[in-house]
Amino acid sequence: MTLPRHVGIIMDGNGRWAQSRGKPRLEGHRVGADSVRDITRASREIGIEALTLYAFSSQNWLRPIDEVTGLMQLLREFLIDERSEILDNQIRLEAIGDIEKLPPFVTEPLHELRAASANNTKMVLTLALSYGGRESIARAVRELGRDVAAGKLAAETIDVDTFDRYLPTHGLPPVDLLIRTSGEQRISNFLLWEIAYAELMFIDVQWPEFRREHLRTCLDQYAARERRFGLTSAQLTSDVES
Repeated sequence: MTLPRHVGIIMDGNGRWAQSRGKPRLEGHRVGADSVRDITRASREIGIEALTLYAFSSQNWLRPIDEVTGLMQLLREFLIDERSEILDNQIRLEAIGDIEKLPPFVTEPLHELRAASANNTKMVLTLALSYGGRESIARAVRELGRDVAAGKLAAETIDVDTFDRYLPTHGLPPVDLLIRTSGEQRISNFLLWEIAYAELMFIDVQWPEFRREHLRTCLDQYAARERRFGLTSAQLTSDVES
């Protein structure tokens, strides 16, 4: 089966899952953390090179303070509880977004685990935290502009590959498959540059119920799709035959 090298997931539906069961929204996030564990483990076992999870967006700071505080606590617990799992299974942890906005009780275990796992090679797990795709692109433009102004880079030499080097996802494989749970069909400001040629799947399963069997279904559908990258089917067939 043809596997995607890099899978991105918009983990949607935690709050609605909880509310439909008469539970606080935070309970949905708590159960959703179990899905993170299962999908991360399954992705490594299957052989996916990179998994990027949309854990907390730039806009999520506007949610009720109790929910935001609870999410931060759950994130801290995940980093501490999964430390051994990540290190023992040779997973490298990365994080993208405005990390400096996170509270110290999150950034301390996050930075420690990133450093401890830096040389691991089995899979890259990237958490998008306080992240926005447009914000990420704007930050890259600022950095690129500073280098042009400083004479480190000539404006006329800037191309797609040059710009890509200024993004926090530089070094990861291109995103091959983007999954969004809960049935919503929008991108919500996630990896806008990186998903240019990704296959998109919108799954009518809320994140707390999304487990490895659902991931395998997505991978089966991915393998059945024809990825043309702007070419025609005939061109692809010709390339394969040659």
